[in-house]
Amino acid sequence: MTEIGIRNGDTLPIEFMARREDWNSGISIYMRQRTAGEGSKYAATITMVQYDDACYPVIIDPMLRIEIQEAQQLMDELWQCGLRPTEGSGSAGSLAATERHLKDMQAVAYGLLRKIGVQV
Repeated sequence: MTEIGIRNGDTLPIEFMARREDWNSGISIYMRQRTAGEGSKYAATITMVQYDDACYPVIIDPMLRIEIQEAQQLMDELWQCGLRPTEGSGSAGSLAATERHLKDMQAVAYGLLRKIGVQV
């Protein structure tokens, strides 16, 4: 039995799962792709490949190419494991800057209100 609109043989989007390890400080990342009616494929362990540094320029294929939605799922999984953007970059840094700006604007607004006699 398949989901509505999915037929046997249809390849479904890649799925990610991330789990914080109990015995060390690492994160385990799992990846699978299901094919309706045929089962699942999973990603095996990544192998590092040696190359000669003297052979530049070297064109290296990416380890993985995924769709934006799949990248979002991976990010959400890592968030669930407790990982956040490094302070000063990304949304965490932007939020901190916005909070400082808001505090400055509140001070300006309160100062103007007091100047015209409004109690704040």
